[in-house]
Amino acid sequence: MSGILDLLNSDLGKQIIGGVSQETNQPADKTASVVAMAMPLLMGAMKRNATSQEGAAGLMNALNNKHDGSLLDNLGGFFGGGVNEDAKQDGLGILGHVLGGSQNNVVGALSNKSGMDTDSVMKVLTVVAPIVLGYLGKQKQQQNVSSESGIGGLLGGLLGGGQQNTPKQQSLIESILDGDNDGSVIDDVAGMVLGGNRGGGGLLGGIFGK
Repeated sequence: MSGILDLLNSDLGKQIIGGVSQETNQPADKTASVVAMAMPLLMGAMKRNATSQEGAAGLMNALNNKHDGSLLDNLGGFFGGGVNEDAKQDGLGILGHVLGGSQNNVVGALSNKSGMDTDSVMKVLTVVAPIVLGYLGKQKQQQNVSSESGIGGLLGGLLGGGQQNTPKQQSLIESILDGDNDGSVIDDVAGMVLGGNRGGGGLLGGIFGK
């Protein structure tokens, strides 16, 4: 199964990072670092929410309707001329639903790790949230996940790409969501997701050909 790292390393990933960088007026390398850490964090939060019947049902409803993956087929339109206000409001709504009271802690952790200010991190998250759901929706269709019980497994597979120690990664993500991390937890998450390249050095080198 392809994972989130495969998406970020693909041409589509480069288009996402380039679009988010332009939209938020942030350097591409910092944007890539935030996006690379934000995507698994958002997926981990969704996975945690999906452990409840209500959370799984809400996520399936979103994927079956608005977030069916078609966004990824038209990223040029999504970013072209600037991300429209409806999409930003959608992103804010997703963040509020997925992160809840953990939102400030996640923003602060990403800001500390990337060196990007919290307002800009929030802008990045707002734009990335609909893309993450679109990616999840597309994977759901491709892998024929039709039941609420299957959504957690789908998220776990996408987080780990079938190779990583997903339970440990999930517990690290939940440490950030719960606000009891000591500041180094996001290093561990980045290290696991990005194959040991803390802060995304190896990933970013691949993306930008350094």
